[in-house]
Formats: sequence, C-alpha cells, structure tokens
Amino acid sequence: MLNKHIVVLISGNGSNLQAIIDAINTHNIKATITAVISNQANAYGLKRANLAGIETHIIDHTHYATRKLFDQSLMKVIDQYHPDIIVLAGFMRILTSDFVMHYSGKLINIHPSLLPLYRGLNTHKRALEDGATQHGASVHFVTPELDAGAVLIQGLVVVKKSDNEKTLSNRVHQIEHIIYPQAVKLLVNNQVELKANRIYINNQYLQQPKQYRLENN
Repeated sequence: MLNKHIVVLISGNGSNLQAIIDAINTHNIKATITAVISNQANAYGLKRANLAGIETHIIDHTHYATRKLFDQSLMKVIDQYHPDIIVLAGFMRILTSDFVMHYSGKLINIHPSLLPLYRGLNTHKRALEDGATQHGASVHFVTPELDAGAVLIQGLVVVKKSDNEKTLSNRVHQIEHIIYPQAVKLLVNNQVELKANRIYINNQYLQQPKQYRLENN
C-alpha cells in the first residue's frame, strides 16, 4: 500500500491534530502528515507539528481582501504537497465553493454535534438548551453548504443533568480524539469513496454513519 499524504488545517490548539499524529506514530494509521497550515500565527497546533517534525505554514486570512483570495493562496500551498487527504482540525474558516470542489472527496471535517443537528456554532449550548439526552461529534465530508456533507463517523456522549458547556465540551473532545483518527484510517486504507454526497465503504453504501460511544461517560 502506498503511503498516503495528509495536509492538516488548523486555527487553534490542535488536539485532533495530535490524536492523528499519535495514531500515525503507533502505526495505527499508515500515512504521513506532510504539512500543517494555520491561519493563526499563535495556534498551539503549530508547536505540536514542529515537535513532530512536520512542516508548517502560516497564512493569515486578515492579509487578504476577500475570502476567495485567501482560499486561492491556501490552495497554492496545499497543492505543493499533492495530498491524498485534507483534514480540517479546528480550522475556523468558512471555505469558498471553489476551494471545496477542488478537493471534493478528500476534504474532511469534524463538527461538535450529531449532524444534521446543530450546524454552525455554539453546539454545546444549543444541545443543553434543547434538553438533549445525547450529544457528540461527526466526521463528515466538506461540501459548499456548511456542515451539510455526508457523515462518515459519529461519536456519542450522554448529556448529564449536571453538565454545563465546559463539561460537555470536554467529553465531546474525548470522543473526537477517538473518531477522527478512525475516519482518517478508513480513507488512508482506500475503504471510503464519496459519490454524489453518498459514502460507500468497501463499495457498500453507508446508510447510517458508523457510531462510537464514549466509555465511562
């Protein structure tokens, strides 16, 4: 099997980046992260990448007059690495349709809700306000419509009566660190194909996302 190349886009802490780095280091994922790119110069994830010996780039979106110009600059850097997979790991930018379509089928994101519930921001707050009994995270393919791409894997956590946004967020992060490497592994192993916003695993249509539950929740 050829070694797959991954480019990871971040804006902040990079804990999901670290989970993927750890899975590669333990040979659970047979791939190489060839670059980590951030739109924030102070993103801690850049330090994680440096410690792992991964090339980093900073592309500050505030230096560009339009979203389109920023995305074009981002694409030029990404394409230098000829990635097989582009992973959004806390990348806090809405991407243009041109960018998304350029990487269609190999651009994935993780969102802190059980999609299609709670697209967009403040997902934990909204789940608590709704009295949800379960919450979680979803790994999905990126499409031009925000948080609307086909979902590959979901991680579920129970919402406790004692939860606040911080405690719920902490547990969702725990399940994210489990399911994101699992999703990357499926793509690296050529088990996943996206056709017309439908996911096929080993040539079988995935009717429902794969689901994992947080142990000792």
